Amino acid sequence: MSTKRVKPRPLVASQLVKATPRQHGGSRSRAALVAKARESIAKGSKSFAVASMLFDRATRERAHLLYAWCRRCDDIADGQEYGFRDGARQLDLDEANARDRVEAIRVLTHRALEGQPTADIHFDALGQVATEVGLTREMCDDVIDGFALDAEGWRPRSEGDLMRYCYHVAGAVGVMMARVMGVPADAQDTLGRACDLGLAFQLNNIARDLWDDDAAGRCYLPEEWLAEMDIPPGQLMKPAYRAQLVELAGRLVALARVHDASARIGAGRLKFRQRWAVLSAANIYGAIGEEVARLGEAAWDHRVHTGTAQKLGHVARALKESVAGSYPPEEEPKWTRGQLMVMARMAGPVPGVPNTPLRDEGVRRKED
Repeated sequence: MSTKRVKPRPLVASQLVKATPRQHGGSRSRAALVAKARESIAKGSKSFAVASMLFDRATRERAHLLYAWCRRCDDIADGQEYGFRDGARQLDLDEANARDRVEAIRVLTHRALEGQPTADIHFDALGQVATEVGLTREMCDDVIDGFALDAEGWRPRSEGDLMRYCYHVAGAVGVMMARVMGVPADAQDTLGRACDLGLAFQLNNIARDLWDDDAAGRCYLPEEWLAEMDIPPGQLMKPAYRAQLVELAGRLVALARVHDASARIGAGRLKFRQRWAVLSAANIYGAIGEEVARLGEAAWDHRVHTGTAQKLGHVARALKESVAGSYPPEEEPKWTRGQLMVMARMAGPVPGVPNTPLRDEGVRRKED
């Protein structure tokens, strides 16, 4: 009688077991991603929508894909939709809940970058554009760390803290936009100038939104600045301190001007249509800060914005500047992308968000 042993058959044929394929864009068609991204920017930012129309088609679509991710992250972090809160559906914004939302952003972002579907078209849009232009996990984590700071109720103590926050929420996005426009990864000075533009945008936004941020329990003015002006905690928007507030807003706008001037040097290295679009955006956002400074104590009686006619005027002026070229800035920024990256790494992880080996490596590269 034969005693030959028969190998047990596997429950699943080995040849049928395959790794999940990488499908950037969540297996959605690129056309569907672009259409949703276009809808997102139309609802979320009229200023950026106007400027982006000056891009060539490929750059415009990629810029919209990146914007869709940024907008969605911001909305998840703040419990809003396209920058606005619906009282009937507003999420519970307690601290623990805020941390959970930021962690969800990070998980979905990493999945998108790994070529996995996320069930959220805005994150799938990131996966698509990241593949096309070489956006990295480190770049995305730099942006997400800004949301993590807000989730912890963080406030800046010094001007350096303020600029580090601006780097996370806007400067790092400027770097990503530069890659969207085809700036090589090794063009460090140009990437630094792109970071400057993001910093300028954010500084102007902070100056404009002092009232709204205070109502939401947030303050991005450094504690050292407030102490210098003898403004007690929580009293920033009181009428008695309006003159001091005007001076502090002026500091923000002055910082923005320096970074804006630096950014224009980098814009001069772009292709014509890209240069025109970037300078248009710089003019539009710069006008917000200048209007805050011009209005003085009345700057927060209503939210400063630019109308359609004004936007078109800024676009026309940018066209002239694109042809004439930019002049060297009178003053180089005190805070550079390299410094702010090091400060972000040296500050250590945001509570509850451990540094990854990749992010630790970013510190070593700058320190070498």
